[in-house]
This record gives sequence, C-alpha cells and structure tokens, in this order.
Amino acid sequence: MNLAERLSEYVRACFTGIWIESHEHQDALAEIAQLCRQEDWRLASWNIAAGLRISDEPAAAGSDPLSAIAALDTMAVADGAAILVLENFHRFLQSAEVIQALARQIIAGKQNRTFVVILSPLAKIPAELEKLLVVLEHELPGRDQLLEIATGVATEEGELPSSDELERTLDAATGLTRYEAEGAFSLSLIREGRVTADAIWELKTQALKKSGLIELHRGAERFDQLGGLAAIKDFCRRSLAAPDRSNVRNRPRGVLLLSPPGCGKSQFAKALGNEVGRPTLVLDVGSLMGSLVGETERNVREALRIVDAMAPCVLFVDELEKGLGNASNGSGDSGVSVRMLGRLLSWMNDHSSDVYVIATCNEIAKLPPELTRAERFDGVFFLDLPERAEKDAIWRMYLDAYGLDFNQSLPPDDQFTGAEIKSCCRLAALLDLSVCDAARNVVPVAVTAAESVTRLRNWASGRCLDAANGGVYRAASPKSARRRIPRDASKN
Repeated sequence: MNLAERLSEYVRACFTGIWIESHEHQDALAEIAQLCRQEDWRLASWNIAAGLRISDEPAAAGSDPLSAIAALDTMAVADGAAILVLENFHRFLQSAEVIQALARQIIAGKQNRTFVVILSPLAKIPAELEKLLVVLEHELPGRDQLLEIATGVATEEGELPSSDELERTLDAATGLTRYEAEGAFSLSLIREGRVTADAIWELKTQALKKSGLIELHRGAERFDQLGGLAAIKDFCRRSLAAPDRSNVRNRPRGVLLLSPPGCGKSQFAKALGNEVGRPTLVLDVGSLMGSLVGETERNVREALRIVDAMAPCVLFVDELEKGLGNASNGSGDSGVSVRMLGRLLSWMNDHSSDVYVIATCNEIAKLPPELTRAERFDGVFFLDLPERAEKDAIWRMYLDAYGLDFNQSLPPDDQFTGAEIKSCCRLAALLDLSVCDAARNVVPVAVTAAESVTRLRNWASGRCLDAANGGVYRAASPKSARRRIPRDASKN
C-alpha cells in the first residue's frame, strides 16, 4: 500500500492530524496532490521559503507558521475535505503558541473536515500533540519503482543490464531514496557507460558513513582463503541458496558463532558475504551506546532501520557479549543493555527484510539465555581449535601467502589457532626466520587463557553444533586429549 492509499484511509476515517515521515518531500507532495485531484479535495501547502500555496493559486508570501495554520479555516468546503501540508514543520514546534494553534486546529477539523499534514524527515512530536497525531511513513521505492527509475535513466541500448545482473543492481539500489537512486544510476552511466552495482554501493557506503552506526565491509575474502570449518560453510551457503526465499517464513535467520579468540569467526563472517554475493554490514553493538538519555535506544532503532534498507545483506555483529553483557542482570548501565537487548530481540523475531545475521561471541556465559534459544538463530556453532587436516591447509595457505618455503619443518602446533599460524608465518617473513624459530615468539591463547578455553569447550559440548564436522559438538575427554601427539613432538 503506497502513501496515497494510506493517507486516503486516514482522511476518510477523519484523522485530522497526520504526520508523514519522509526524506522526499516533492515525491510525497506529488502523491498527495494526485490523491486530492482524484477525490476532488482541496489542497494547500506551506513552507517557510515559498509561503502558502492553495491548489493552483499563486503562492502567498509569508513565513509566519501561525498564519499558515489559521488559513486552513478559510479552506473548509461544504462537501469534501481540505488538506494543509506543512513542510519541515518540526522546526516550529518549540513554540507554545504554534503547538496550541495546531492542537486547536486538529480538534476543530473533526467538525469542518479540515486536515493538517506535517511533512518531516523525522517524527519529533511534542507531548501536547502525541495523542492528536498519527504517524505515516513514506516508504522507500520498491523494486518496480527502482526499475522504472533505472529505465528512465538508461535509455540507450546496452545501458541497462539484463537478467541476473539487473537483479543484483536492483538489490544494490534497495534502500535508496528516489533521488539517490536516480543519482546512482546516472553516476554509473558516466563511469561505466552502463548501469552497474559499483556506483550504487559507493553511494550506499557514503550513507553508512554519515550515520556512523554501521560500516560496510568491502574486503575480498572468500571461503577458499579460510581453512577448515567445512560444516558451517556448507550450512550457510545452502541456507542462503535455498529456493522460495521470497516467502518470509522460509528466509534463513543466521548463526551464532562461539569459540576462543583467533579461530576464524570474524574471517568467516566477512567471507560469507562475498561467497554468496551479498554486502556485509558490520555492527559494533558497543558503539550504539550513547551518553544522553534515550540516545542508545534511538541509535539502535536507526541502525536496524538502515540494516533493513540495505537488504539483502549479511549483518556481522562482532563480540556480542561486550555490548549486551549487562543485559543478563540489568546492572551497571541503568538498564540500557536490557532495553537494547529487547529491541534487538524484537527485530530478530519480527523483521521481514532479507538479512542474514552472523553474530560472534567469546564468552557465552555473559549472554542472556533468551538470545540463544531456538528460532533466534538457525544454529549456534562452536569453532574449536583446528584439527590436523585443517591446520595443514592453513599452514599451506599462509606459507604461500607470505612466500615461505613449503619444505621447511613446522613447529609443534597442537594448541595453535588459525590466527596464531598466520602470526607465525608473518613473523617468519618479517624477521627472515624459519617458522620454527618464529613460533618461539607466539604464545597460543590455549596456553595464556587455558582455563577459559576449557570452560568454553565444556559449555559448548552437547549444546552447540560442530563448525568443522557437523552434528552436535562433543568436547574431547582429558584422557583422549592426552593421546593427541603433535606431529613434530620428537623435535621438542
């Protein structure tokens, strides 16, 4: 249902105070004007620059908002409705006189069928008017509108892509306003000679930078650059390639990754977007915290609104427990974490946008249990230290990446994570050492935080899925763990 259809319903139901949240005032005014012509309603608009304009009459100069509100009384007609649209009127709602005049006019409109419509980019309603105004959202253009805009810009043969490439381009343009979409398509034509997704993503990146709440990851990581984790790679790839994803009920939700530091959680999340052809958005939950009352909640709402607008995408939420650690007991931050958690849980349950969430965690005990229950995520996976075959693949990958000798002896690596193997190879290249000598400068996290790693494994055993082998993860017993002998233990 578009803006005109919803506005028509509210006018017929005699809601005489309507607030329309829109960043595209000209498009909103065009829809309202078309509706008024169809219904034979009288229309007036006012802004501080152009003054008051009634239907097709010349604009009346004047920047007084009180005069604009009072003019609605003269517009009442015996049969039909009269609508006054006030552009960017939130700027004038700090005045007690303006608020009082607006409240009086909204109440009087019930008798003479006059309607006040406030057009503003944000819903910032004074307490005196909260019960008198309903809020409508001027939705961003859908795929059909975006295709119409692209067709209007790319008029020559070959300028508009076809089939799958066109679908990817429209996916990239989702979440842009009509003005932004037209600019992005035009910029693409200037640069590439045809409409492509690259210029669109550049424009979206700028929008994300302006918000300061979410980052767009533009790396080139792929699954073949990430050793091991075969089960979770297959799980996520198949989930995102599932048929009939147009049905909201069938859309995948995402996964929660649990592991000691350095086992590849973040690398996996960043590689997934490139693997399935989706942008990866990075949300730092801690950065949403604000210093003012209500600022955190507003940041959360705005961040999730941006995420919905960027769909289809992958949302990477790193180290979830650092932002929501206090939500399990509600202490330490005046309940901000609890409210943030509640908003996040509501969004995870109710959002209809095609967003795949990859959340990571190093300390599961700090997370509230309601976040990890079934249907929040498609699965909770535990990433243990890599096994022998995985370590061999990781060694080969980083020896090649840093130009090191494949035939040299490798250090004992029974307690190494993938990050520590990479660090060993990087130090070997940096210091011109063998990897065995470089390994003397690397102390594994399984040693420095042995108790924490053991506690994490014990918690995950029987509760999480195994990211490497599939099925339910089972921690190795101490006895079997002692039998695992490092490949080069004889060289110690």
